[in-house]
Amino acid sequence: MSHGEEEQGLMTECSTETSETHATYVFAVCQTEGGPDADGLTGVTHDEPVRSLRVGPLTAIVQTVREADFTDEVWQKRLTDEAELERYARAHHEVVSAVAARFPTVPLPLATLYNGDERASLALASESTRFRTALRRIAHHAEWGIKVYAPVSPSAGDGTPEERTAAAADQGGPAPGAGRAYLERKRNLQSRRAQRQTDSLRLADAVDADVSRLATESRRLRPHGDGAVDDRRVQVLNATYLVAANRAAELDLLVAGLRKRTGAHIEVSGPWVPYSFVGEV
Repeated sequence: MSHGEEEQGLMTECSTETSETHATYVFAVCQTEGGPDADGLTGVTHDEPVRSLRVGPLTAIVQTVREADFTDEVWQKRLTDEAELERYARAHHEVVSAVAARFPTVPLPLATLYNGDERASLALASESTRFRTALRRIAHHAEWGIKVYAPVSPSAGDGTPEERTAAAADQGGPAPGAGRAYLERKRNLQSRRAQRQTDSLRLADAVDADVSRLATESRRLRPHGDGAVDDRRVQVLNATYLVAANRAAELDLLVAGLRKRTGAHIEVSGPWVPYSFVGEV
């Protein structure tokens, strides 16, 4: 459920109506016996407090906001202002993280709004089965990100003498009488490049397989492109894992062992609210 989904009763449904001056902003849905303590949480506005809203057996974390601050026109402008968008995203995440630290919590997308508490409660209640399924899946779990890097292929100036010779021949063409040697160097260079690619894929698969055995669920994402100019690494794995809270120490030990065994540079981030494993909400 996100900004602009008219069929679910979101605020945009009545953005042209002048009678409604406020909307209900929903941060997350959680499972708790009582309303979570939202004291001290600012939310996305300083005008109204962050509070809880009962949705059947579940609880939504909400805030009353001015409708005029979230019209399509205003939000589209906000999307082009990086600093302003980051401010809203941080405020949203702060509320979600604070609640998720205490209760199983399904975060909702940034700028999920409804025309008042009643509409919010009805719309969220209609999705209660999906929420309960997600809450069971992520209870007592956290999301961890793992990125694996392999050394970048050497450039013409950094490679072996054979690779530098082949690279120079690429630029100026083979010297007279050296056709067979030139072709052999080219084949060797291509073979080494192919082997490096194969080794990188095997490395990514090996790390992912080991971490996936420990995790409850996993998702492989598209590796990022090259980083800074002076960054001599190539990302071969970009993945996220849903790991039980009581297995976090095991994950640390596993990654340490993988670094030692493979020699790869492995970055770990987390624990995070399990945004990637709550499904489409």
